[in-house]
Parts: sequence; structure tokens; C-alpha cells
Amino acid sequence: MENNNSELEFEQKRLEQTIALAKKQLNQARERNEENKSAIISAKKELRENTTHSIGNLWGSEAFEALADLNQYVNPITDKLADYEAVENKIILLENMIQSPYFARIDFKFDDEEEFEKIYIGRSSLKGENGNEIFVYDWRSPIASVFYRFVTGPAFYDAPGGRITGEVSLKRQYEIKKGVLEYFFDAEVQIIDEFLRKLLSQNTSTQMKAIVETIQKDQDMVIRDMENDLMMVQGVAGSGKTSVALHRAAYLMYQGLSSKLSANNIIIISPNSLFEQYISHVLPELGEENVLSVVFEEILSGILKSEQIQSRNQFLENLISNSRYRDIIKKSIEFKTSQEFLEILDRFIDDLPYRWIEFEDVFYNGGCVVSKEALKVKVCSGGKETLLGTKLKLLETYILDLAGEVKKRSVNRQEELLIKERIGGFTELRVRELYRKLFYDKEYFYSLAKGIKLPDCIEDILTFTQENLCSQFLYYDDAAALACLSLKINGTSKYKTIRQVVIDEAQDYYPLHFEIFRLLFSKSKFTVLGDINQTLEKSEDLSLYDQIGRILNKKKISLVTMDKSFRCTNEILNYGMRLLGGSSQVKSFNRKGEEPQVYKMADQTSLDSKIISEIQLCMEKGYQSIGLICKTEKNAKFLFDRLKDKIDIQLVKNESSTDLHGVFIIPVYMSKGLEFDAVLICDADRKNYYSQDDKKLLYIACTRALHRLNLFCMGEASPLLG
Repeated sequence: MENNNSELEFEQKRLEQTIALAKKQLNQARERNEENKSAIISAKKELRENTTHSIGNLWGSEAFEALADLNQYVNPITDKLADYEAVENKIILLENMIQSPYFARIDFKFDDEEEFEKIYIGRSSLKGENGNEIFVYDWRSPIASVFYRFVTGPAFYDAPGGRITGEVSLKRQYEIKKGVLEYFFDAEVQIIDEFLRKLLSQNTSTQMKAIVETIQKDQDMVIRDMENDLMMVQGVAGSGKTSVALHRAAYLMYQGLSSKLSANNIIIISPNSLFEQYISHVLPELGEENVLSVVFEEILSGILKSEQIQSRNQFLENLISNSRYRDIIKKSIEFKTSQEFLEILDRFIDDLPYRWIEFEDVFYNGGCVVSKEALKVKVCSGGKETLLGTKLKLLETYILDLAGEVKKRSVNRQEELLIKERIGGFTELRVRELYRKLFYDKEYFYSLAKGIKLPDCIEDILTFTQENLCSQFLYYDDAAALACLSLKINGTSKYKTIRQVVIDEAQDYYPLHFEIFRLLFSKSKFTVLGDINQTLEKSEDLSLYDQIGRILNKKKISLVTMDKSFRCTNEILNYGMRLLGGSSQVKSFNRKGEEPQVYKMADQTSLDSKIISEIQLCMEKGYQSIGLICKTEKNAKFLFDRLKDKIDIQLVKNESSTDLHGVFIIPVYMSKGLEFDAVLICDADRKNYYSQDDKKLLYIACTRALHRLNLFCMGEASPLLG
């Protein structure tokens, strides 16, 4: 649309004023930090010169005075460093603001006022010199929600003091790059869609980007939700659910004094390390610190300490590529992560003091301090609210107190260590050995499982587990069960600062995994995101979210469905949807593109040649991210070895951390959550893709593509492609 000249002049002048103010504040911030730097250097010098004598006295009789003297010099340095870091963050925000201070404006009239106020919205806020006038509102501010949720007409937003109502007369969006206003437009629904379509038509980047300019109404509702203890999102492929989760984390870090979270209060549980890298730039782009991000097996390693654990990617590679053991691997993880097995674990823990803990009489100073029967009674009589591990630690204290009574004095350090060594056999439980006993004594296992429905192949699962537990390597399903057992016995305080947990790819987890999350983060709120159509080794439906709600056991729970895909073109999305049959309805954002094609080649040489020519065509089209997706890492490596001398290409393997730029080969299970300009599915033949599980794999692979999708195979194409 053409902009009125006077409006254009006004907007250009307003932009100049905003940038001038930001530059002034930037100069002030830089000057302040030069002063901070000088003060820190001076304080450190003073510390060195004036506290040398104090350092030597820390172990002498004047230790207390020496420490007080030391603190007198250390505290100013700590304060100045904190101020320096805060100002440095402000400098980064202001530098970004000078490049692009805002992306939107609404003209809003409050119900009790006569005139419309111009509200400019950017990635961070900018206040005038006196601090009263706000030149730019942060996108997370309450009034900014009006931009995301309303067109012109009546509108409202929720502020800390209650709901504010009013009217919107103008909704405007800007494209500002390097401080220059390139264009602006007044936003009607049709024009907004055209703007979004233009953005979506651009190439992807090597990292996920912030989406503050294009947040949709339903996405905004999830981002700003403060009511629910458990917010769940069922989002189709390309619906932006991961972006929404990250923007939600940024919103929670922005909130008011009583509810504001810092970076160390939030944790993101990612599907793999490649995905962690992919999302790592979003929060810094929004002016926030990166929060703690972990993959699930890192959590397991933390609980089980020194255990060598199979990663989920290794587990999936084994499952997908190992036709001989595929069925038992699936059945084993399904059982060992089920509610039924959780019940068996709970019964096992209750039975440990009666059957598996070998209490002993405790002798000290020539006599029996306490009998094994008395110790057993003490542990068994306590309530279930106290963890077994805690009861056993309390037993140590109880025994030491009894020993002290015998000696008529407190037990000294050496005596204490000696007693603890003697009683360690029954106060320190070796969880892996206990877990092994659960599976090695089949008769005992069946007695614990009485009344619980077991799978028909339970004998095979027990034998399979016995074999696996002989290895030094801990398999993924056993690692999860063992970690859960450890938490239920000993608990942990490792994540006590966490107040918000973000779990992505929720459909990949089982009931026992969510029980682990409940035990680890009992005082936290949760944001859980998934897509029941993107499972790899199992089937899920919407009942998954009911199950998650029951296990995490939160008071206020919400499930939001995001059924519109913004990633793929119409043609790619429709092609992917055919693989799901009629089981799911996904709305397309209606972006046009080319129809995906299946290329069937007679032999390997012609297959490789066709793949190379497709890569070259994609590069000519300017695509910056070209993903060659194979079913397994084994297939991916085989293809890489054939192509590496003919074209510049990289292989993404298990636990890879790589820049997703250029041409690369990746197994399908590692591509989840990622997106590429063009996707080539390189092994789409009958031998590789034939089962119901394979349909899901193909759906995931297809829906990674933004602009172009083609499939390649040697010989007969997969019958799943229709």
C-alpha cells in the first residue's frame, strides 16, 4: 500500500527521535561502565595492597577480624561487577534498538480518556530521560498483548491491577533495518497474512529466530498464561510450539517483582544436543540470558552418577535399524516405563527393608549397642512420607547417639567413620544391584506383580533385561527405571531452584519419565509441548495429555491445541498429511509451492547422480539449508561415503553439534524440531519404509521442509507413499 506523505514524514521523524534517545542512553551507559571498570581495577588494587596481612591471619587467633577486614574490600568489587554486568546487558539492548527500535504501533484509547495514545512496540523498552514517558514498550508488556490479540475496534488487556478496556483505531507494522525505515503498513487481516507469507517464504537460518513480529493470537495466549500450573500444547508440525515455549520463558523472566523468574529458575528439556544448539540464540535475541537446557539422558546421568548410559538417539538407531530385536526393544521400554511397572517399583521399595536390606547387630566398645531386629522395626515403622534413604541416614545418627551414650561422651570423628564403615552395608543402598535382583528372581518378581496386568511377553522381557543388565553399559529403558527407583529411595535437591520446566517433544516420553519429572521438579510449574502425530516408536492420541496431567498432579491445568502449520507450503503439508490418513486435521497457512516428486532410480549410481543434481538445483535456487534425510544413521553414513568426494556435504551423527548451514545428511529421528529450506528423503524405498511406525518417520521427514521436498529411492518406492 502507498503511505500518505505526511504519515511517512511523521514516522521517519519519530524513528529519528527514538534512535537519537537510544544513542544518548548508549553513550551514557558506556561512560558509566568505563567508570565501573576504573572503580573495579582500583578496588582490586586496594584489596591486594591492604589485605596481604589479613590473608596470612585467616588461620590464626584473629581470624574473625581478618575475614571482616577482607570483606570490607571484597564487597565493593562484587557490587561493582554486578553493576558492570547489568550495564553491559543494557548496552547490548540499546545497540540492537538503534538497529531496529520497534516493529509495531497501536493507537489505543483508554475508556476514561478522550484521545488515542500511540503505543510503539519493540523487543525491549525505551523510556525518556525522566523515566515517565515510554518511547517503546517491550513486546511482553501487558498493553502489547492488544497488538497480538485484536484488530481495530474494542479491545482490552490484563494489567497487574486488573482488566483495562479501550479501543484500537490503528494497527501498524514496520520493517526497520540498520536504523532505516524501509516500509510500514496499516494492518488489516489480509495485509497481515501477506506480510507473514512474505516472511515465511524467506530462507531458514542456522538457528531458530525470535518471532515477536508474527506471534499469533493463540500463541500469545500460551506465552502470557500465568494462571496454570501445567500448560500443555498439542501443536502440529510447523505450528511454532517450540518458539512459543521459548518466548514464554522470556515472558516469565520479564514479569513483575513477585513472579519474575531468573535464568536459573527455568529449565528446558530438549530432545537432543543438536536441537539445544538450534534454539540457543532465541533468548539472547530477546535480550534475556539463556536458561539451563538439558537432554533427558543428562538428567539420568546426574541421578545415577557414574553410569554409562545409552542415549535416546542410540536407542532409536538400535530400535529402527535392528529388525531382529525391534519387537522386544519396543515391548521392553513400553512395559518398564508403564504405570504398571511403576506400581511394581513402589511395592519393591516397600519390601526392601523386609527382604533385601541385611540389617546387622551393631557392636561398640565391647557390647551390642542395638540389635538388627530393633533397627529393622525402626525403619519399617516410620511413615511412607519419609524416603527410605532418609530413614537409613537417620539410622546412622541414631546408632551414633547410642554409641555416645555407651562412651558417656560424644563420638569423635575417627570413631564415627569406623561405625559408619561397619553399618554402611545396610545404610547405603546400591540401587543398581537391587534393580538387578528385581529381574533375576522371577518368582519374586511375579509375587510383587500379583494383581497387576502384565504383557503377554513378560518372560521375554525379563530374559532380555537380565542379559542387558550384564553389560557395563546401561540401556535407555533400564536407565530411566533405575533413575526413578533411585529418586523414590533417595530423592534429590539438585533442581531446587527450578520454578518452571519446559518439556518439548512430550510425545516421546512415557509415564515413568513424567514420574521422574514430578519427583525432580515437585515445586515447579510446567509447560509441556508435543505432537501426537510425531511419535517414533509408539502410537499416541489426545489421552496422552490426560495421563501427563494425572502424573504431574497440578491444580490448574490447561490444554491448548495449535492446529495451523506455518512451516511448509500447501503442497508439502498435504503430501505429509496423506501419510497420517484421516486421523488428524491440520490447517495450512496457505503458501503455494511445488508438488513433491518421487524419483525411482534403477541402480545406485543413477540414484546418487539424481540426488547430486537435485542438490545443485536447490543451491541455484539460493536455498541455504539443504537436508538429506535418511531413515537411520547407518543409511546416512552409507550415503555420505558415496557422496563426500563429489559434493561439499557434512554428516550429522549421534550427539553431533553442528551448524545447520549448507548441505548435510541426517537421520530422521535427529531432524525432529528442525527445519530446512529443502528436504531430500534419500532412501524412500519399500525395504526401508513399510510399517505403521515408518509412516510416522516419513511424516516427520516430509514436514521438515519449508519450500521444497522430493523423495528418492532405488528400485521400488515405499508402498506408504501411495
